[in-house]
Amino acid sequence: MAVYQEEIEVVSNGNRVSYHEVTKEVREAVVKSKIQNGIVVITTPHTTCSVIYEEYSHDRDFCGDEYLQVDLNETLEKILPRCVTEGQYHHPGPEHVAFGEKDCDAALVPDRRSLLNTEAHLKGSLLGESVTCAVKEGVIQINQVTGYFYFVDWDQNRPRTRKCNIVVMGE
Repeated sequence: MAVYQEEIEVVSNGNRVSYHEVTKEVREAVVKSKIQNGIVVITTPHTTCSVIYEEYSHDRDFCGDEYLQVDLNETLEKILPRCVTEGQYHHPGPEHVAFGEKDCDAALVPDRRSLLNTEAHLKGSLLGESVTCAVKEGVIQINQVTGYFYFVDWDQNRPRTRKCNIVVMGE
């Protein structure tokens, strides 16, 4: 069995949920891998991010978000509202805040407010960190017209450079 790995970077906008369509990069990785039959896994190591497979929605709002993304955001906001004040959620507790302020690099935790991202962690857990799809005869087995892969950064507290990993396995 052969394994091919590739990492891409995306930059979140930092003031709202960020969606990055990565379908082209995933398709290119499958071609570069030369794997004809197997699987492709698109994943993120970040606990406040997700990778999803969704239909491309041609319509966009004024921020540039596709309507399905806007609908997903509005639905999740009803279940998991944005964390804006201390005590809104149990997390972050005092030990986590102390850890963030003392033991973390300032780039990771620039200020206390950046720790108020509980809803981003919960959305990441709910939607998951990866998507796996079959590869048959060198082609990802998704809807070739409207099926797209999106990297989603749920954390709205600051812009960041994020990593998206693509792994192709098979023969």
